[in-house]
Amino acid sequence: MSAGPPVDVDFARRLPKIETSVRIAANAATQLHAHLTGSISRECLHDIWVTKSAKDPDLHVQDPLVAIPPGKVDYDIKTAVLREFQDDGLVYIELRTTPRAIPEAGVTKEDYVRTVLDILKAHNDDSRNTMRAFLIVSIDRRNSIAEADEVVDLAFKYKSAGVVGVDLCGDPARGDIRIFQDSFVRAKAEGLKVTLHFAESEPSSSDLELQTLLSWNPDRLGHVIHVKEEFRKVIEQQAIGVELCLSCNVHAKMITGTYSDHHFGMWRHTSVPVALSTDDVGVFCSPLSQEYYLAAQHFNLDRNHIKALCERAVDSIFTGPAEKARLKEIYATWDGWEA
Repeated sequence: MSAGPPVDVDFARRLPKIETSVRIAANAATQLHAHLTGSISRECLHDIWVTKSAKDPDLHVQDPLVAIPPGKVDYDIKTAVLREFQDDGLVYIELRTTPRAIPEAGVTKEDYVRTVLDILKAHNDDSRNTMRAFLIVSIDRRNSIAEADEVVDLAFKYKSAGVVGVDLCGDPARGDIRIFQDSFVRAKAEGLKVTLHFAESEPSSSDLELQTLLSWNPDRLGHVIHVKEEFRKVIEQQAIGVELCLSCNVHAKMITGTYSDHHFGMWRHTSVPVALSTDDVGVFCSPLSQEYYLAAQHFNLDRNHIKALCERAVDSIFTGPAEKARLKEIYATWDGWEA
């Protein structure tokens, strides 16, 4: 490959980008809860206010009938979250969330998933938006078998509405992932894509755990830090995509050293699709454009290298041929490759 123009901050920001591994940030999830509970009528909130006021005369909260005008919607996740990603140059995103219930508000896990999908649909249906957004639902390592099965049920039920896959996430030191074997096998059998947090810490990188995870035939793996050569070969042979989060791994001290020591330097020379990701931009304060800029600076990547990286990442997305064709067309025709 001949040398291409250098990568600067402006190029990284304008670059059309694919994000496959970002969770709905904690603050956005909290606001989403507010959006969900906002579906309770003003009258119901008024009744709660009356009861609370009677029990606590010192309660200084305005009557919801006064504070909330009829029809008011005070939270819009597509402005708070999706717009930020689109403004950073993203043209495709797979958001992740763990379905959660809000019992005190009468909100079920299904209500939660349906609400997120409604928001993503509204975004995708708006022709002014250049980024397409989809959803991956997560099974947490702390979940029970029944909870994991419920996540797969929801993923399959809403597959046609924008759910594109199932994720395994959570504290790598918690739980026995073998209990989720049937859940993930069923997810694959039902046509769902699978991505797994893989070898992100030494306690979760035993031969038994990694063999178990690979036996589920995942489509992508996240972090892939503590990986023996024998497992790297399997990942390459099966053409499993990898999701790499430079800032997350460095700031959380998941790797030894700094950016230039990151295993991105090894994986980018393999045959597998490599997708740079943010994991949680709200925590690590590094948007995807910054991740591309950091990769370019620490691994001497020029614009030709970045183009090849982006084009390979297209093959790892969880949607179908139409989206892949759209993204490949974007990369083939973008006018920013030349200085």
